[in-house]
Formats: sequence, structure tokens, C-alpha cells
Amino acid sequence: MTIRKVKSGYRLLSKKGKNLGTYKSKAGAEKRERQV
Repeated sequence: MTIRKVKSGYRLLSKKGKNLGTYKSKAGAEKRERQV
């Protein structure tokens, strides 16, 4: 999975490029990444 910085925060993307959610902080995105 990839965490990419976007204007609205940080976006968590799957290996295929599917958006798994956008988070205000990088920590929030990393926390979600560990859940899935």
C-alpha cells in the first residue's frame, strides 16, 4: 500500500491504485494501513 500526500491530506492507496480513504494526518493514514 501507498500513502500519497494530496491537498486535502494523505490518501491511502492499494497496490492497484484504489483509494482506501483520505486522512488529515499521515499518522491517521498509517494507522488505517495497519488495520487492512
